[in-house]
Amino acid sequence: MPKKLVLIDGNSIAYRAFFALPLLNNDKGIHTNAVYGFTMMLLKILEDEQPTHIMVAFDAGKTTFRHKTFSEYKGGRQKTPPELSEQFPVIRELLDAYGIKRYELENFEADDIIGTLSLEAEKEGYEVKIISGDKDLTQLSSEHTTVGITRKGITDIEEYTPEHIKEKYGLTPKQIIDMKGLMGDPSDNIPGVPGVGEKTAIKLLSEFQSVEQLLNSIDQVSGKKLKEKLEEFKDQAVMSKELATITREAPVEIKLDEVVYESPNSEKVVQLFKELGFNSLLDKLGESGSLDDAKSFEEIELTILNEVTSDQLADESALYVEIIEDNYHYAPIIGIAFVNEKGNFFISTDTAVNSAVFKEWAEDDSKKKWVYDAKRTEVSLRHHDIHLQGVEFDLLIASYLLNPSETVDDIASVSKSYGSGSVQSDAGFYGKGAKRKIPNEPELAEHLVRKADALYQLKDVLETKLKENQQYELFYELELPLSLILADMESWGIKVDLDTLKTMGQDINEQLLAIEKRIYELAGEAFNINSPKQLGTILFEKLQLPPIKKTKTGYSTSADVLEKLENKHDIIKEILHYRQLGKLQSTYIEGLLKVINPKNNKVHTRYNQALTQTGRLSSTDPNLQNIPIRLEEGRKIRQAFIPSEEDWVIFAADYSQIELRVLAHIAEDEKLINAFREGLDIHTKTAMEVFHVSKEEVTSNMRRHAKAVNFGIVYGISDYGLSQSLNITRKEAGQFIDKYLQSYPGVKDYMEDIVKDAKQKGYVSTLLHRRRYLPEITSRNFNIRSFAERTAMNTPIQGSAADIIKKAMIDMADRLEKDGLKTRLLLQVHDELIFEAPKDELDHLKEMVPDVMEHAVELKVPLKVDFSYGPTWYDAK
Repeated sequence: MPKKLVLIDGNSIAYRAFFALPLLNNDKGIHTNAVYGFTMMLLKILEDEQPTHIMVAFDAGKTTFRHKTFSEYKGGRQKTPPELSEQFPVIRELLDAYGIKRYELENFEADDIIGTLSLEAEKEGYEVKIISGDKDLTQLSSEHTTVGITRKGITDIEEYTPEHIKEKYGLTPKQIIDMKGLMGDPSDNIPGVPGVGEKTAIKLLSEFQSVEQLLNSIDQVSGKKLKEKLEEFKDQAVMSKELATITREAPVEIKLDEVVYESPNSEKVVQLFKELGFNSLLDKLGESGSLDDAKSFEEIELTILNEVTSDQLADESALYVEIIEDNYHYAPIIGIAFVNEKGNFFISTDTAVNSAVFKEWAEDDSKKKWVYDAKRTEVSLRHHDIHLQGVEFDLLIASYLLNPSETVDDIASVSKSYGSGSVQSDAGFYGKGAKRKIPNEPELAEHLVRKADALYQLKDVLETKLKENQQYELFYELELPLSLILADMESWGIKVDLDTLKTMGQDINEQLLAIEKRIYELAGEAFNINSPKQLGTILFEKLQLPPIKKTKTGYSTSADVLEKLENKHDIIKEILHYRQLGKLQSTYIEGLLKVINPKNNKVHTRYNQALTQTGRLSSTDPNLQNIPIRLEEGRKIRQAFIPSEEDWVIFAADYSQIELRVLAHIAEDEKLINAFREGLDIHTKTAMEVFHVSKEEVTSNMRRHAKAVNFGIVYGISDYGLSQSLNITRKEAGQFIDKYLQSYPGVKDYMEDIVKDAKQKGYVSTLLHRRRYLPEITSRNFNIRSFAERTAMNTPIQGSAADIIKKAMIDMADRLEKDGLKTRLLLQVHDELIFEAPKDELDHLKEMVPDVMEHAVELKVPLKVDFSYGPTWYDAK
């Protein structure tokens, strides 16, 4: 087989890729456009050239032997953009993963390494291909060496052979050096002869062959000015040719037999592509971990158990319980798999739940289990009277903490990110929607065992990454214990008074009918209020209200449009009220009635622990965190939530202004800290600072403005956002924010520093090291970048507040058990914890609950908790 050497000019291709592609980031905020372009080029080269030998040469430093000849060589070049500099180490990592040698040599350029090795290869009978974006290298073209120069983009290459050079310039490859000597090269700051361009240089060389012969025959050159220039810059022309000459005798130590190309390390390549977010390249590789064809995976040995014995169980096992419905409270378990040092096992649900041996092992705290979604696993097994103990690792939560912005659908998506195990996606295995079906047992067994095996393999990988990110304690001391507390809360549920809820529904229906009648009277006719088209016709054509916004389908009747028209006509207020009540009726009254468990009249909401990027919990089926309480009818829905025991009460405790207190702590602003320490009303204090008035002079409007900017700062509000909130001009809002930041310089410094930090690291962190990656923070798009900057400011505050209430929930569970109380934690709603408690424990709770919550985390300012209680959730507020 003939030997073929490919030599790549690493710096040149990286530069070409960087400027050819828009700035790209992976989910950790690392720029990747140069790496991506370089990879595309590399894949094309490997496919097209099929090299037996390959090497990438890099420039070793800023100075070379040429600087001794001309100190200004390459002078005036712009500094390498930091967005490109940070990608060179990744490009080197890419080459290592592909098993491609890379080389650089002190005092020499990549061109010289390529020139030396290509000559050596030619002498030994190799076919040589050089790839660069720099036409200087075309001087190396020969009978056995082709020089590929990138043109548009990154993969369009122009092939320079001696024949092509002759056709294009009328020169030989060696005369390219003479041409550069005469015309110079601005990119390398090679001066050449002033006034001599490419055409003149080519014309002179076709006549005189070389710089030396030309300079010896200046008197034969036609044109007085040209003669004078050549005479004047004689020495400069000789020096320029010397600078443009690629040396082919560099002291290169790497040998040709060291650059043999065999094959890439697939595991390393896949892992790197996953880290970089090169999903399209992963799919091309066929190594993405979510292949539709399960048969393409490596075979896996497994045992289908008809009986569970202690011989198959171990002290440490990956346990996977499969439920394919979203709501695991009411869904069946369709199979169970576990993997340990003894093998890979599948058991049917009936076999498992009827096995005393399996139940004993599952409930043994000393037997360590690694699971995917501990909460779901625990809750689903409880329905079969198996109370899972000994959960020591949760793959879902670990992967969420490592990257909260990445969508995790199932184990396959985690496996795809971390490159372990061959797991088919659930969508690929079961199908979607109406086409979804459960395959026969052997296929199901293999699918579940693959999941358990991936879980078994990935535990150590993710643990290591958690330690690297300083998130090991966040995982083991906060999120994992919290998942089991949430499992208790979900399983227990909260009781609903069905009669109260139905009565509310009837009342709202009557109100809706009355409002509907008033709207028809104001409109002068009946129409479908819920039809934007019909409503738009009534408002903007019949009633002649000014149309604020139009869409493709007609007039916009969105809430923000209607709110701006509220003072224009009485009908608007009625429509807004109608919509609010309609949403209450459909979403909360009818919605709650659908999800009440008829066996116990309770709702069992599901908490999403691995969803939000701030770390906040969200709830679904039903969402009990979003019951609208600004509207009295919305607040009254809470009357339907009652204790599950007679003569008990609902006890609610919530943090007062927790996010502002976190801001004071993180920003270390002395004025804010002192205000909280002294127990001042923070909004009044802010109004005093911003408006320069005494406490007695603060008006309710001043305090309202101060409150808006206080909370706005927490959420990274812009002047536009504040202007909309307070209905003032954008200029006034901007001035107000400026005054606020002058009053609280610590907050101003925090906001500036956190953005700088995020741009450098690519992420921000909470007090407990929860991360949020912000790749958009370096976007060239102003709006995208501004949003990321605001997110950088508010995430450490919101995220730390989320961390604190989670820590309070864990401490509370411990304290309730320690004090031997019957009180149960039912719900978490933003900064509030909801309990049901016997009346005889109230006195104890009044002291204990605030004490636990206020000391969950120690800040530079005191945390403050307010509490209330009553026969319903409504009365507890």
